[in-house]
Amino acid sequence: MLTLVPTPIGNIGDITLRAMQALGEADTLLCEDTRITKKLIQILKERYNLTCKENQNFISLHSHNEHHFVQNLSPDFFEKNVVYASDAGMPGISDPGAMLVRYCIENGVEYDVLPGANAVLTSYVASGFNETSFLFFGFLPHKGGDRDKALQKALYNGYTTILYESPHRLEKLLKELDKEVPGREIFLAKELTKKFQRYINGTAGEILKRLEGNFKGEWVVIIQAGEAINSNISQNDILELDIPIKTASKLIAKITGENPKSCYKRLLEL
Repeated sequence: MLTLVPTPIGNIGDITLRAMQALGEADTLLCEDTRITKKLIQILKERYNLTCKENQNFISLHSHNEHHFVQNLSPDFFEKNVVYASDAGMPGISDPGAMLVRYCIENGVEYDVLPGANAVLTSYVASGFNETSFLFFGFLPHKGGDRDKALQKALYNGYTTILYESPHRLEKLLKELDKEVPGREIFLAKELTKKFQRYINGTAGEILKRLEGNFKGEWVVIIQAGEAINSNISQNDILELDIPIKTASKLIAKITGENPKSCYKRLLEL
């Protein structure tokens, strides 16, 4: 059997009794980082008297080897208790885990997913946005046309949109938001459940001033819902026309709401 176990995103006290039981009874632990999982288990032993099976097998399973690992699995691997634990939070949410679940479904392997700590839902509740629907985009592409395209989708889908962002790229994202949607309300959550947890509301420009260049920490960014811009005409329809790229970019930007300069740059890279 496979059990996906969420782990605390900061405060160790957020571990659940069921998660502790699963970790203790595991024969094999698949870990995003074996060092972090071993450290977590040691802390649980010291603070909460967690008892574990002897000779537990720890195997590294992360985004770089997940596909290869799953391709080489056989159903008998799950005849004993197998646990997957990501470094923090819910497996499968911007972390490995989904391929394991798909393997179990396709091969008739019993599996379970335990509820627990999750940065997306925690931040959404804390944001105060009262829409009942939202979209989660995870991490946007780092650069180029893919990033521009993903950002436009995030801004003009009609829903509250949630992103993850690293401290190294938060400033870039906020500057992009300040340029594209200067009037939208943004909510930021930093280092959830940890000592330096922080919530910040405001427009992107206001938040940039408040942060004063201090972008340390892992961030969840929630963007207030804007108007959804839809069209039955696709980008490919326009690109098939015998017109200059600059003209095509203006038409595409007009029907999608994308920034014209960003659209032109993206089309040049295609």
